Amino acid sequence: MSEISRILAALEAAIGQPAALATLVKVEGSSYRRPGARLLLLRDDTRLGSISGGCLEEDVMERARRVLASGQPELAVYDTTAENDLVWGVGLGCQGVVRILIERLPVERPAWISALRDNLHARRATALLVSPDGTSLATGNAGDGFHEIIPAPPALVICGAGDDARPLSRLAREAGWHVTVADTRSAYASRERFPEADAAIAAPVSVIAPQLRPDARTFAVVMTHRYADDRDFLRALLPLDFAYLGQLGPRVRTDRILDELRADGLVLPESALAKLHAPVGLDLGGSTPETVALAILAEMETRLNGRNVGHLRDRAGPIHG
Repeated sequence: MSEISRILAALEAAIGQPAALATLVKVEGSSYRRPGARLLLLRDDTRLGSISGGCLEEDVMERARRVLASGQPELAVYDTTAENDLVWGVGLGCQGVVRILIERLPVERPAWISALRDNLHARRATALLVSPDGTSLATGNAGDGFHEIIPAPPALVICGAGDDARPLSRLAREAGWHVTVADTRSAYASRERFPEADAAIAAPVSVIAPQLRPDARTFAVVMTHRYADDRDFLRALLPLDFAYLGQLGPRVRTDRILDELRADGLVLPESALAKLHAPVGLDLGGSTPETVALAILAEMETRLNGRNVGHLRDRAGPIHG
């Protein structure tokens, strides 16, 4: 579950409690988090999220308590570019300036909260305006402030519900992906085995494929460990418009499946094959289900964010564009 989803869930559960929400609205120079990062404080001192690597949170929490008491929003500015930064108390050493808006959320929650929750559930983008008066839904006449587009969560379809699919489902869900697990075997694709997944589908491939409706942010991984099922899934998924399609297993096995599909008359354009990652995952060297899941998710994140694989220490420019 993404940070914003956890914050929304906490607000929904905190019935009768006002809350303070801190939003990172502007960064100049270097900062651990980027604009849009949020930190929630409830009246009972429950806190969720982060707006830095942990160095600003305590001061922001003190300000948030004042905002809870007064009801007046506050704009906090932290300048870590000065040489005396370590002396005056923040001690970031990040060489940047960050601006954080802290607002009070009343017991009757603002309309943007329910709209954002519904849009995330339906995988729709949401436009927000974070202004000195607080956060609201952005409109065509939105004024000055931090304009933020919270995108639809990326979707992952895991075709195959074996034991090694379980850490992939958990890891992707924790990273904020919408996860669907599908398998031809009802004993495998169940909510009991995948409680964190958004959906579990147990049906023949011919029934599963029409339900998927992929878009530009939908990824799929085929990992049934059954040759015939893998072939049927690839036959159904390759013509669809997935952003990425991964196939677990040796390259020679996938090549054999593709040759059989061509022999059966399936046309495989280069555009479809370019999205096929087989073997799936980055070469991280792991061999356990958990490390394989990490390698798969890492490769999907690079594709989602338009990045090439590399070491951050070798990156010449800023980490964040």
